[in-house]
Amino acid sequence: MIAPRIAQARARARARARQAERYASAAGESVIRTNAEADGQLLERVARPDVAGSALLAAASEHMRLSARGYHRILRVARTIADLEGTAAVGSLHVA
Repeated sequence: MIAPRIAQARARARARARQAERYASAAGESVIRTNAEADGQLLERVARPDVAGSALLAAASEHMRLSARGYHRILRVARTIADLEGTAAVGSLHVA
């Protein structure tokens, strides 16, 4: 039972390291280290979904009448899921 917990902890640590590296290069000398700390404009730049993900996000935004805050929240979580998987791009599965 301990081995899966260790693997999960290591995956989270790798995701945090990816985020810190991404924001250090994207935002210059910024204090932003995680997806949670990124503002909407920076988040849209670093968490741009693929074509299918963009279509899904647009459809969900229209159908559920998401506010800008809701839209960015979905984008932020999708970027974090992609980081946990170790993928560079945000896809439709991450958005879903």
